[in-house]
Amino acid sequence: MAAKWSSIVGVSADQPHVRFNPLRGEWVLVSPHRLKRPWSGQVEKGGDEVVPPHDPKNPLCPRAVRANGEVNPDYDSTYVFTNDFPAMPPGAPDLGESGEHHLLRAAKAQGTCRVMCFHPRSDLTLPLMALPEIRRVVDEWANQITELGRSYLWVQVFENRGKVMGCSNPHPHCQIWASSFMPNEPGRSDANQLKYYEEHGAPLLLDYVQLELKKKERIVVETEHWLAVVPFWAVWPFETLLMPRRHVQRFPDLTDSERDGKLASSHISFPSPAPALSPQTSVWP
Repeated sequence: MAAKWSSIVGVSADQPHVRFNPLRGEWVLVSPHRLKRPWSGQVEKGGDEVVPPHDPKNPLCPRAVRANGEVNPDYDSTYVFTNDFPAMPPGAPDLGESGEHHLLRAAKAQGTCRVMCFHPRSDLTLPLMALPEIRRVVDEWANQITELGRSYLWVQVFENRGKVMGCSNPHPHCQIWASSFMPNEPGRSDANQLKYYEEHGAPLLLDYVQLELKKKERIVVETEHWLAVVPFWAVWPFETLLMPRRHVQRFPDLTDSERDGKLASSHISFPSPAPALSPQTSVWP
């Protein structure tokens, strides 16, 4: 949608308006007056499922047998393996780009998909783990991005937690997808950040960090090295954006202090109805 930028100053708390998302290059409709509706939406019950520390039938647990017949090692920290049901199987043939019509185009999608278990216990989540345990997770993220980045154009680490978000296994884990192509979302964000840098001579997110530090209106967590905010253009409930306070190009470039600082940011906790075990999606970097 096309819209001219204008300051949010003077906009009533009940007045509908649009906000610009500079990463996606699009406008977001904000309708705060709809909070006055008599129905506030479906409220799901909290997760009352009891998860045991170890379930021999859970394919992500140590010593468990996975669907392909492989037995997990008796791991005591992080554990990474190739997904048994990958969206992009490694070694897929290069089909090139083809299409019988210019509106019916297809191209190769080569890559690999890995699963990374954070901890041997199934009843823990990242915010409930000890700081040294979280540091090992952060370091393994960096290791995986470095290793896969040598062979693939893009490496994406993400975690879906909870059945509502499409995750059927409660064991603490994430997905690591590496692909020969740039996915739409990071590609759009990369292009918009480059455009911003060419126009303003500074990194977009670094300017945004300084702006939020100055305004102090949407800060969730502020540490020496990190800033977590509810972004001005947020669309998801409890949406947060975690940013380093200096310009960091790649996740593996984080210093030891910054990796330790990320641990405190990983312990972000929200009041009810968003407990530590609530459904969520997290994407790094």
